[in-house]
This record gives sequence, C-alpha cells and structure tokens, in this order.
Amino acid sequence: MTAPLLEVVELKKYFPIGGNKGMVKAVDGVSFTMQEGETLGIVGESGCGKSTVGRMVLRLLELTEGEIRFKGISIGKMRQRKLRPIRKEIQCVFQDPYASLNPRMSVGQAIAEPLFIQGKLSRKEAWLRAEQLLENVGLSKQAASLYPHEFSGGQRQRIAIARAIALEPKLIVADEPVSALDVSVQAQIVNLLGDLQKQTKVSYLFVSHNLSVVRHISNRVAVMYLGKIVEIASRDQLFESPQHPYTQALLSSVPEPDVERKRERIVLSGEVPNAASPPSGCPFHPRCPHVQERCRTEPPLFREVQPGHFASCHFI
Repeated sequence: MTAPLLEVVELKKYFPIGGNKGMVKAVDGVSFTMQEGETLGIVGESGCGKSTVGRMVLRLLELTEGEIRFKGISIGKMRQRKLRPIRKEIQCVFQDPYASLNPRMSVGQAIAEPLFIQGKLSRKEAWLRAEQLLENVGLSKQAASLYPHEFSGGQRQRIAIARAIALEPKLIVADEPVSALDVSVQAQIVNLLGDLQKQTKVSYLFVSHNLSVVRHISNRVAVMYLGKIVEIASRDQLFESPQHPYTQALLSSVPEPDVERKRERIVLSGEVPNAASPPSGCPFHPRCPHVQERCRTEPPLFREVQPGHFASCHFI
C-alpha cells in the first residue's frame, strides 16, 4: 500500500472553561489515515467533535496535542508562513456557502482570488480560469460577474466547490456541505463531488450527520462519540455489520426503504455526557444497553475486530 496522504495521530483539542473551571475535551485522542482519492466520512451526534477534527486538519484551530502529517510532512505545529504553500493543497467546503463567500466580491473574484494570491496566474488568467471552473460545476461563465446573494443555496454551494478546487488540492475538508440544502439539491452536490473526485483524484474528509449521504459518498466511515472515534471501517462493513453499540443505535435510526427488511429501532436513554467531565471507563457506558461493571471503570482498547474493521468495546 502507498504512503497515506493524511495521517492524524492522537489528535486532541481542549477548550478552557472560564474561571479556571477545567477543560472541554472536544477531541480526545483521534487517529486515522487517508489515501489519495479516498473519501473518509466522519459521523456522530452534534457535539461529538467531528467538525473540530476537520478544522484542526485545516489548521483553523491549533492542536492541544497530537500530530497531523500531510504527504509525510508534519503540519500540526507548523508556523503559518511555512504552512502557506501547503494550504493550496488542503481546501475546504463549509456548511453555509453564503457565510463563507464574501458578499462584497463577485463570484468570479472569489474564485480567482486564491489563484492570484498563490502566484499561479495573472488576474486576467485567474478570471478566465474562474469562468471555466464555474462551467465545471454546472453554472454558466456569465455567473462570474454576479454576487452571492443572486444565487440559490445549491448554486452557492457549487460556487464554494469551484473555489475549493481552483488550486487543484489533494484534500478537501467538507464540513456538512449539504445539510442546509433540499434533498434533491443534496443529491446534485454529492454527485458533483463524486464526479470531481473521479476526474482529479482529490480526497474528501466528509463531515456529516446525514448517514444516507455518508453511505453514498464514502469509502470508509469513522463514528465519533464524545471526542473519540469508537468505530472505523469500510462503508459496507460498517453499514452491514456495525460492531460498536453506539454505531448500532445510530444506524438503527436510518429509515429502511425495503419494507421487507425490518430493523429494530434502538433508543438510547439519557443525554450525551458533558465533555468537560467525561465518564470514567468507556465514554458510552452511561447510555449503553449492554453495559457491564467493567465498562464503568476500564477504558476499552481501540482494536481490529475484523480485517480492516476497528472498534473500541470490551465485548466485541
């Protein structure tokens, strides 16, 4: 197997609580790798830390601990000046395209700006490239002279994608890129991302709570709970044979289109624990339907339970 495009090792992000009241452990020891041309989906409930992982990979948040290696180069603690050449290879698509696009810049300016700043093209060449990129994502080149407020939500997300691929990145962090869109538009955007991946071999770190979308677009899926990855496997392994009790509960909430296949709904009791004071032992034990005494005191190892399928549970 070739060397990973991205390696994340024991990543941690703790946010201080005012008045020296402790730390919120938003991400608490996350590790994974990604290959070129691969899509890794990260799923979990709101507040599990999945978006924080994406922002740390982008270096929009500083690391508390851990390491990030991109193409074998450690970038986790790299200074901004040295990081600048690498930024063109790691781009992002955020949830709300209207918030991520400058309302004072035309669409063409927004797409052309990174091309000019990175010194790849002159302003005229960058503008022509922006028009071409707009056509690549299903819009007309005439759209380049318009402003973000003149487009629909789905069109704005296409513009955000055009801007993300302008510098021909190797990795795109997509943070809930379709959650604010109608279902029909979601399908268009997901298909667009898939087509672009086939053309350019770009990798996606795809953060979402929409399990149906993640199943459609991902090669592998990581499930997060309370700042930790509790299970990671190929898409088919995870959806057909989930091992961790939390993953089983999460997937049981997905509607089953085949009426002949009845799926038992697993309803979890209680609320997600406070990340400022996580439970001892297994972080899922206060809500786990299979909890035993060992779970309350001993953290489970994250181990390979099937070939290529990893999970953290004492009783798998």
